[in-house]
Amino acid sequence: MTLKLLIAEDTRDVAEVVAFGARMAWPDCRVTIAADGKQALRSFDEEHPDLVILDVSMPPPDGFEVCRRIRETSQVPILMLTVHDSTLDKVRALDLGADDYLTKPFDHLELLARLRALVRRSSGPLASPQAQPDPHFTIGDFSLDYATREARVGGEVVRLTSTEYRLLEELVQHAGTVLSHRHLLERVWGPEYVNDTHYLKVFVRRLRQKLGDDAEHPRYIRTEWGIGYHFTPPHQRQASQHPPA
Repeated sequence: MTLKLLIAEDTRDVAEVVAFGARMAWPDCRVTIAADGKQALRSFDEEHPDLVILDVSMPPPDGFEVCRRIRETSQVPILMLTVHDSTLDKVRALDLGADDYLTKPFDHLELLARLRALVRRSSGPLASPQAQPDPHFTIGDFSLDYATREARVGGEVVRLTSTEYRLLEELVQHAGTVLSHRHLLERVWGPEYVNDTHYLKVFVRRLRQKLGDDAEHPRYIRTEWGIGYHFTPPHQRQASQHPPA
């Protein structure tokens, strides 16, 4: 299947570099370039791209707002481009639903690696469903289907981006086991991300919000301070629901 890429970037030279990098990875890639936020939203509605790259500082609406609007209707992978090497800007981008970001000026090989990582995370589960003794995981009102990549709470589908699903799947597959920050970053994002712990903090927060979980009194994702996270195993959940008399 031909990959469809939307690049929203008002600096034509930068957009062409990004397009060139994408065509290096996927020679048949269909690239659409938008010079401002309005054109980006219009192109998104018309083209239904498989991958979106947004410049934070493009003419209004800016990349942050375009990202927010896209996330209202779609879980497509989004990479943000920013000239600000500020943690606050990066966290804001991730909080709004972006999957990754890259600071300008960037190396085209790094861009290529991040694009490939985004496509890899959206292409399938971390482990084959056939490798699972049961393709479904259920705890109380939560369930995860490895084959369809669907999470449900109370019977309602939880809309997850590909990165959110990858993280949730990794936690669920090791329910009851504490997974270190390094392990999760390497397994979900890749070895080049092992020191970027803010990714993990933001995405765990996003998962908790979507699952209706509470960091102070977690039902699903528990924090092991300074170490990592673990997903509550079935027997612990059941025990908490049926306390001894």
